[in-house]
Amino acid sequence: MRKDEDADLTCDAFLGGQLHLLQPRQGYRAGLDAVLLSACVQAEKGQRVLELGCGVGAAILCLGTRVQGLALTGVERDPRFAALARRNGADSLEVVEADLAALPLSLRQRQFDHVLANPPYFDRRASVASDDPAREAAHGAETPLAKWVKTAAKRLAPKGYAHFIHLTERLPDVLAALPHEMGSVHVLPLAARAGRAPDRFILRARKNGRGAFKLLAPLVLHEGQRHVKDGESYSAMVKSVLRDGKPLIF
Repeated sequence: MRKDEDADLTCDAFLGGQLHLLQPRQGYRAGLDAVLLSACVQAEKGQRVLELGCGVGAAILCLGTRVQGLALTGVERDPRFAALARRNGADSLEVVEADLAALPLSLRQRQFDHVLANPPYFDRRASVASDDPAREAAHGAETPLAKWVKTAAKRLAPKGYAHFIHLTERLPDVLAALPHEMGSVHVLPLAARAGRAPDRFILRARKNGRGAFKLLAPLVLHEGQRHVKDGESYSAMVKSVLRDGKPLIF
């Protein structure tokens, strides 16, 4: 990447400065959702992890920072984001530039212990597209949500875990798309503040899992009933995830 292109990038700190990532100055920028998704993955040293739609690598590299010794692979179809993910991951992240709907055979022949994904939130059949191409690629769903879910399940090894973060209104779609072999489904709703309806969720499912479905109490992201002053207002648990790189256990 040329120096003039680097001028359009920022270098942002994650996990309290344990990780620094290059991101585009304008357009889509990774943040809270990527860190929360990574924090819920209970990976162990030596395991294989795949992220579908990894962007600049925020979620999977946060995971790799928290848990050392993982074999990390990211799939990203946007050439610019893929290039940034390679730079951000250096020697720790394998980046495959491909559309998840047409994965190369070399990847389709592999299995992973964990697959995570933060699919685009908005179905463009019922919403207005963004003028920014990168933001649109991240937020505007072109590949059906069911394809993300089924692709994740296919890439899992037996007893492996799939992890998703998405809008609450799409929870029925994710559940409906889970193949029959995906069980032990746990759903963690995310609420901005106490007393508010959750607007997002994290879902974890296990391949060949036989545990009962669990809908957990919401994780409250911010303290107080409303935003009253400048600065952060994250709850203690969320702050420990964002600033200290702690896991999100559920």
